[in-house]
Parts: sequence; structure tokens; C-alpha cells
Amino acid sequence: MISLTIQDHNLKAFTIEAKEIMEHYLAFVHTEVSDYTFAQNYIWLSYSSGFYTIVNDTFCLFLLSSEELTMLLPPLGQKDKVNEALIECFEIMNNYNSSIYYSRIDYVCDDTLQAFINYLEEGAEIFEILENYLVEKKLVDYIYLADDLIELKGNAFHTKRNEINKFRKAYPNTTIETFDPKKHGEAAMELLNRWITNRLRYMPKDQTEQFLDGISHERFAIKRILKHYEQLALIGIVLKMGDDMVGFTVGEKLNSDSASVLIEKTDFDVLGSAQYIFREFCKVLKDLYQCKYINVGDDMGFENLRKVKLSYRPHKLATKYTIYSK
Repeated sequence: MISLTIQDHNLKAFTIEAKEIMEHYLAFVHTEVSDYTFAQNYIWLSYSSGFYTIVNDTFCLFLLSSEELTMLLPPLGQKDKVNEALIECFEIMNNYNSSIYYSRIDYVCDDTLQAFINYLEEGAEIFEILENYLVEKKLVDYIYLADDLIELKGNAFHTKRNEINKFRKAYPNTTIETFDPKKHGEAAMELLNRWITNRLRYMPKDQTEQFLDGISHERFAIKRILKHYEQLALIGIVLKMGDDMVGFTVGEKLNSDSASVLIEKTDFDVLGSAQYIFREFCKVLKDLYQCKYINVGDDMGFENLRKVKLSYRPHKLATKYTIYSK
């Protein structure tokens, strides 16, 4: 098994076997950001790029890319352990990387960031200048009240209700099934391929390269979902017309009052299918997890995805930051 040794630290490959130990440390973390689950990180990381180690009794997840080491999350564990671990993690990265300017920690939530800044300079604000670190605001997670997404009440959701009603009228014989990777896996990959083809047809040329990079990761993530669906404790549904799949979506429990949507794909040519399956899945998530909130992740920097997520009127936005070494 691949591993890295840096100073006295042995960084192990981040495999499915790391689930139990990561979730042990995640139990000490209370955040509404969707990135703080094992499944969210595991499905997006290739076998050769993710590594973890324990620093100051915290779980530390690293990413090796282009021979440079970064962190996908801040150290996970009890609050009184995190700040010292964070500094030591920067030392690990700085000792490995060709330049300290490559060293960074992504997806840092508000609470962790403010606690770290207070630890360095008591009373400092998030964007005040720090001697050895630079903080940058990155993407936001879109978080909704589950009831808003299910009931779609009021003028704000008038368009969504119309899209769903038109879909149900045009396709009265659609059915919803619980996602089964063995039963639905092949059709899910075929639907993904159709979705990619249709997206490329209408995508501005200057966005094509970024899209292709992102979709290669998404294809890999879906394959991991199919392979480890039960181990990752995921839940999903499938939208069918007769024997044909026209949509699928998969999510997970995020915390005691929140669920998260990991993946959603629908047939580009079946208008209203995206709105319909999303609402139906929100019903499933609320019934299964008794969740008050549903987090649909960030928009990955895509303007069209940002507009779609804003159109559902988020209840709140959870900001994610990156801390750089300098």
C-alpha cells in the first residue's frame, strides 16, 4: 500500500478502510458544511492522491497533486487539539513541498477558522493580516429548509411548481424507485454519458475545459458510489419512465438535523425531471433522517449552477475558506 513518510509522520493511503477512524474524529466536529463526511471525501479522491495521518490526536486528510501536498480539510477532532495540529500540518506540508506557497488547507469552516485566528492573535478578525498565514474566502454551501423544498409555497417557488406540474402532466406514468447500485448502476452511467453530451452541446467554449476536468472527477465519484454504496451508508432514488432511467440522485445524512445531496443527474431532454426528482428526494431525506435542513453543496464556481441553487431560495449560505502558508 502506498504511503508517505515526512519527518516523523507516516501518511497512509486514504482507502475505504479509513472510514471508521475518520468518523471517530468527525464525531467531535459540529459544522453544517457538506465536505465534513467520509463519503464526501472518499468518492472524490483517487487511490493515489489521498493520504491521512493522526496529528495531536486529530485526523488529518492530505491531497497529493502534481507532487505537492495540500489538505482537503482542517484537522478533525476535539477543539482544544485542532489549532496546534493545524500548525504542525503546515510544517508537514512545508517540509514536503517544493515551496511553502503550495501549502494550504481547504474547506475550512467559519468556526474552525475563527478559533485558529484567535489562537494566533487573540481578538483578531478573519481578514486581518496574519504573520505566517493568508486567509481567502472561497465557495459557499447552499443550505435550505427541507420543508421549503418539499412544499414549494409562495410566489418565490411559482416557477418550480409550474415546472413540476408540467412534467407530471406530460409524463403521468413515471415511477420512483429506491436506488440499487446492482440494479441501476449500468443505466446510471449511461444516463451520465448522455448528460455530458447534452451539456457540451450548449456550453460556452471558454468553459469546456473546466467542465471536462470536473466531469472526469464526477464520473470517478459515481463509480465509487456504485462500488461502495452500502459501506458509505448512502441513500438514493431513481426516476423511471417505463424501463428507462431518466434521473437518479444520491445523498447522505450530514449531522443530527441536516442531510446532504451528493449527486443528481437527469435526462437533459425531459423537461421538469430535475425539479421533480429533487423535490421527491427531499421528501425521502426528511422522512428517513428527520432532517430540518438540506445542504446541496457548493456551485464549484459555475455561474449556471449558482443561479439554479439561488433560485431555490437558500435559507443560509455556509462559507468555506482556504488558509495558505506564507
